[in-house]
Amino acid sequence: MSPRIDRLESKVKSKEFKLKALLDVTQAINNNFEISQLLELYEQVLKTDLGIEKLALYEKQGKAWKSILQFGIDLELIDLSDTDFSGIKNTPTLKISTSNLKESFDIGIPIYHQEQPIAHLLVGDLGEESIGVSPVIKHMSFIQTITNIILVAIRNRKFAEENIIQERVRKELELAAEMQAILVPSELPKNNVFEVAAVYMPHQQVGGDYYDFMHLNEDEFMFCMADVSGKGVSAAFLMSNFQAYLRAIFTYLKIPLQDVIRELNTRVMRSAMGEKYITFFIGTYNTKTRDLNYINCGHNPPVFALPSGQTSLLGLGSVGLGMFDEIPNIMQGYIKVPEGACIVCYTDGLVELENENLEEYGVERLQRLIIEHLNDDMDLLNSFIMADVNRFKGSMPYIDDTALLSCRFF
Repeated sequence: MSPRIDRLESKVKSKEFKLKALLDVTQAINNNFEISQLLELYEQVLKTDLGIEKLALYEKQGKAWKSILQFGIDLELIDLSDTDFSGIKNTPTLKISTSNLKESFDIGIPIYHQEQPIAHLLVGDLGEESIGVSPVIKHMSFIQTITNIILVAIRNRKFAEENIIQERVRKELELAAEMQAILVPSELPKNNVFEVAAVYMPHQQVGGDYYDFMHLNEDEFMFCMADVSGKGVSAAFLMSNFQAYLRAIFTYLKIPLQDVIRELNTRVMRSAMGEKYITFFIGTYNTKTRDLNYINCGHNPPVFALPSGQTSLLGLGSVGLGMFDEIPNIMQGYIKVPEGACIVCYTDGLVELENENLEEYGVERLQRLIIEHLNDDMDLLNSFIMADVNRFKGSMPYIDDTALLSCRFF
């Protein structure tokens, strides 16, 4: 057989091999192969079929370049930076070596997609075919093509997985937001006995703050405010469980307020497994005796304002719920509430908000504002407070959930 025919047959076999390899890769992509399976197929083509003995494939992930495939190398390759690949431009480059790489490679091949570098293929120990041309040099165009196809497929799969995760998170957020909307009372009482108003501003789509108001019997009602450590979906779900526990306790158990706190602490420990805790203020008020009993479990102390303009902070209580298996000591506060007095409960997202000078809004500023608007209705008082908070923070963003519950006693 003549040399010319041998060359033609060799070219035909080479094209058949390349077409088959590209077909196998395309089918694998269409069959939604895992990333590890795609890389196994890619390694087979380059290592087994082409005879490449040493290879490292680096993919751009964020700001770093990470090795996603290597063979023929004893050391585990570390992450690299753009500087390490500064010697590789738009075309294959000979003799690649950096101090960070700790390996030398004969050829560096940049892989581009939409005019942006997405990978670098480093090849070494190429060996020689009988005609003296390395397989990488001989099949350079094919290697670039199949590498580009594999890398783009991997990127598309990652994008698809990220979209699925984002969609799942979005649906979880929607569900959590719906749950949270159910948590807080849709209507608060305004009558000749008391007037209640509230504001709630989650920092994200959902938050970990919670307030509630509940009639216990004809003469008594309960009001509370709570704040879960952390934010987002997990905080919202823990708070929804907490609200269910709280209402169930008052509906079915009929136990003293200190025992309510102990029971809630047990429930929070069971749900959060010590990973989160809840600060909590709760008060019960008897409309006939005008007795207010309260316990503050590590929460920001509410402001109690008298018609005379005097204020005090309701801080008596215990540590936060879920901090210890058993709360070591619980103290209960008691107040005789005069006509016209009011209580303003809030979370730390309000008083710890900072302005451009990194100064906190603070409890003292809140107390002064409450005294100034002591005779206004509770909705108006809350509006004045939130407007003052917005003026104070200026261009600074809200950094936490913010809740406000104000109650006047007639």
